[in-house]
Amino acid sequence: MSDRDALVEEQSVTAVPEPPAGWAARVRRFVRPRRRWCWGTKLVVTATAAWLVFLVAHLLASGRTWWWAPLELIPPLTFLAVPVLLMVVAPLARPVRWRIMSLLVLAVVLGAGRSGVNYATLWHTPPPAPPGAIKVVAWNTEFWDQDLRGSGGTRFSPGFYDYLHRLDADVYLLTEYLYMDVRPGQSWSGDMALRIDKLAELRREFPGYHVSVSGEQMTLSRFPITGHRGLDLRPWLPAGQKEIPDVFRDWPEGYTVETLRTDIDVNGTVVSFYAPQVLQPPLEWRLDRAESRDVNRSRTLRRAASYHAISADVRANPNPVVLAGDLNTSPAMGLRRLLPEGLVDRTPALSSLYPATFTAYGLELWRIDWLYTTPDVAVHEYELPDSEGLSDHRAQRMLISLS
Repeated sequence: MSDRDALVEEQSVTAVPEPPAGWAARVRRFVRPRRRWCWGTKLVVTATAAWLVFLVAHLLASGRTWWWAPLELIPPLTFLAVPVLLMVVAPLARPVRWRIMSLLVLAVVLGAGRSGVNYATLWHTPPPAPPGAIKVVAWNTEFWDQDLRGSGGTRFSPGFYDYLHRLDADVYLLTEYLYMDVRPGQSWSGDMALRIDKLAELRREFPGYHVSVSGEQMTLSRFPITGHRGLDLRPWLPAGQKEIPDVFRDWPEGYTVETLRTDIDVNGTVVSFYAPQVLQPPLEWRLDRAESRDVNRSRTLRRAASYHAISADVRANPNPVVLAGDLNTSPAMGLRRLLPEGLVDRTPALSSLYPATFTAYGLELWRIDWLYTTPDVAVHEYELPDSEGLSDHRAQRMLISLS
């Protein structure tokens, strides 16, 4: 044996294996590999991390706090578009591309429910309608027949009732049963609301229908109405918002009610139809201003109060329930979590992969009108007819029966 062989043998005997890396070291290697990153890698990693932080914050804060309200206006498709686009550029981050891809897949999974995509339409088939199924229409009329966009509110739409007749419903759940006192150069506000009385017109246009009204919500029904009431928001409003403003003194329901409940006798079974129109979400972005913060806070609290009023009433209601109307809440917003667990979102019955009901600047942007029912109500058809220029909302038309 040579001296060199003895040295090698001694080294092999005395060599101590390297201890396994702890969890902290493994995390550091995952986040920061040994290779130096190029600018492309740094950019992709930074964008991915920023999106994940935003996504988690949104899931935690949306619908829970007023200061997040401006960010709730993000287009719902953003929750899919951002991680998918980052997946396209992820190969630029070669040292960590598979790590980045795994994080982006997680982002897609977390954000899928806020994207507004109706995945279930790919496999859901509504049950066939039995004899006696009834047709229901829910529609935000955009200030009844007042033509705000075409004439600035100085004329009225002659085809309004013709459109309602073409929808051909047994039950109509209609909202924005009011006019706006439009003033040149002034933005819309609550003190511009004008109470209207169109009952004589409605009885002439819809002979044999029964009518219920509360605030700016209305129900028309071929079936007998056994009772109706507006859901009062005030039990869930903070003390500073409970008092009815002077402008609504002669029309208190215009302030206290955002949802009309109408109990209707449908072939011997009483069904409760809820026609909501929740206040618009806060639109103020300048949170450095006290006035903007106050507006966002008050609007957020009022919107939550409206949801609480619906939830409390539905939980105490033994009847089958149909809730259809303008919740003014996009799929990106978390406020719908306040609805009771016993209600079923009937979106899967729509044939559209991306249902949109709200139109602005000629574009159908996203959905803010919804249909929920209790499980004992079956939905056989569900579609979103075009409003033919009469409103910035599509109507909701559905065929339902009691299971």
